[in-house]
Amino acid sequence: MPEGEITPKVEEIAFAGQLNASLEELMKTVSQLPAYSMKIENNKLLIARVESRDIHKRPFLFFLFQISNSGVEIIYSIAPDTSIKMRRLFVLKNFLSILSLISDNFKIDEKKFYQYLDSSIDDVLNSLSENYSTLFNRYDALLTEYREIKRLNLELSASNRNLTIQTSQLSEENKQLKAQLEALQTYSDESLMAMIQDWIESHNSSIDVDEFAKTYKVPAPRVEQILNKMVSLGYIELKG
Repeated sequence: MPEGEITPKVEEIAFAGQLNASLEELMKTVSQLPAYSMKIENNKLLIARVESRDIHKRPFLFFLFQISNSGVEIIYSIAPDTSIKMRRLFVLKNFLSILSLISDNFKIDEKKFYQYLDSSIDDVLNSLSENYSTLFNRYDALLTEYREIKRLNLELSASNRNLTIQTSQLSEENKQLKAQLEALQTYSDESLMAMIQDWIESHNSSIDVDEFAKTYKVPAPRVEQILNKMVSLGYIELKG
């Protein structure tokens, strides 16, 4: 084995049992399950699943069930960085799936098997930290908080969509009002001449162009242009 290469630990468990059918019949029944490979060898039905392989393509994580007329052998690997107890329970769970299919044709020593299964479950439960309950309560509280935040986020998203629509409507209304205001502030030459005439009459025959422009929001150059037009048409006279 190359130095530094990680190899899994391998465990074996055996349970007595009795086969009430041929290995061929058993294999046909088990073939209903996906992800398993199987073959008959040395009067045993070998049912295997390879979960992962190493860099040399050799099985790394795997479990193997060898069923014969005298019972079953369960062989499985355990990665160095995983829990032995959890791995054992995982393999037993998978064996139970197969056992449920072949229970009519293969009878296991139920007393020993279920005692072992019960012990394995206890090992896992007892290995859990006493803080597990606290951790679960925190998880539950965080889940509740997450759901509340998600609900509020949905409400805020809906409100934001409504505000976006309202903002768009207000923006359109503002454009329309601005256009109306600009239209009102845009005087024809005739209207502006009449306004200038009224201004001159009410201001002692004088006009301050800047003041008039500011009052009626008309550009001063245009006021001067209209004044020149009124002079050329003889509507008003310039005093020397």
